[in-house]
Amino acid sequence: MTVKSNLMHSLPTSETITRATLPNGITVLAYPNPSTQSVVVSGGLDGGGAIHERPEHNGLAVLTAEALMRGTQTRDFQTLASALEDVGADFGVSAGVHGVSFGGKALAEDLPLLVEIMADVLRRPTFPAEHIDLLRRETVTSLKYSLQDTRRQASRAFRQALYPADHPYHRSARGTLDTVPNLTADMAADFHAQHYGPTGMTVVVVGNIEAAQVAELIQAKLGDWENPRQPQWEPVSMVAQPDGVRQAYAPIPGKTQSDFVMGVVGPARKAADFQAARIANSVLGEFGMMGRIGENVRVKNGMAYYAYSSLEGGHGPGAWLVSAGVNPANVERAIELSLAQVRQMAEQHVNDDELSDVKSYFTGRMPLQLESNEGVAGTILSMVEFDLGLDYLLHMPGIIDAITREDVVEAIRRYWQPDAYVVAVSGPPVA
Repeated sequence: MTVKSNLMHSLPTSETITRATLPNGITVLAYPNPSTQSVVVSGGLDGGGAIHERPEHNGLAVLTAEALMRGTQTRDFQTLASALEDVGADFGVSAGVHGVSFGGKALAEDLPLLVEIMADVLRRPTFPAEHIDLLRRETVTSLKYSLQDTRRQASRAFRQALYPADHPYHRSARGTLDTVPNLTADMAADFHAQHYGPTGMTVVVVGNIEAAQVAELIQAKLGDWENPRQPQWEPVSMVAQPDGVRQAYAPIPGKTQSDFVMGVVGPARKAADFQAARIANSVLGEFGMMGRIGENVRVKNGMAYYAYSSLEGGHGPGAWLVSAGVNPANVERAIELSLAQVRQMAEQHVNDDELSDVKSYFTGRMPLQLESNEGVAGTILSMVEFDLGLDYLLHMPGIIDAITREDVVEAIRRYWQPDAYVVAVSGPPVA
């Protein structure tokens, strides 16, 4: 057997993943792992994300998803909880900007129960008014708490300054203190009725399973689900880069630390230069002790409690940002030191050692991500979600290895301009 053949049989690939499409459009993928006694179900659907809610109903998508486990037409909240607890299983649903994610874990013998509960909560929730009220009050409490969190307020101010007011990334999916108190059980029920359905739905099952039986099991519980009202996938609009320096400030009296978030619009996951930008970001502020930014801002100059960079990727133009927590007296200096690292990368090639180390890190951690059923399920779901192909893991090392120093520098030059970025600071009021 060749080395390539050995690799193909040790990774989730098109040869080892069983894929089926149900008549109503649901994609089912099964990957057997007989070395475990458990099974993981992970999935998502295109509808139900915050991108579909009206601005005055901001937070409705998240509230709707959180309420699904609070009762169905066949099980109330306590019955749902007991059914899972009695067999040591779990299941949950959450919503983001673009869609809904769901997943759970159980012993392999309890997969039928897990699929039954999954179908029940996705298809037949009842949105009990008392639970909607509780979830709404919990969200309001969290939002009030965030008003005293300099890190969260800096992030919020940054996104509001980077994205136009009519862009879904401008808003927080959690909602605001103006919108959440007005959300009702009827709104959640209507949102569910319109946006949840089989279109764009993917279910991944990994564990001690018979792959051929998985599609039959899901077909039995979800195969007759239809929703003509469910909208088609709607991509978010692109966003222009800042044309200068945009500054935002969110003062919080009584704080002894300031946090800043500085950045630009980055590439989507499907962008041709995403992997080059990902390597550039790792060198800039992730690898080792938070990359060059961590080394220079935090370690050498002692300017920050934390300092790093982050590249969001995803379905739309997510942010490429630098974030740090600093003494209020050091904010301007820490920002300048961070910018200096960005400019240095744009002006000079990444050195061979940095590039080699980061490449080795990316390819070396892949097997670690596949050590658990959860890791395998999440990887398969990502390959489907971003149209990477089921053989992506076979090609990924070659994709990473082919990236040159010039590719990395070109990526950071394309997105980061020396005097065009957004910077948001939250901390004690400036005297």
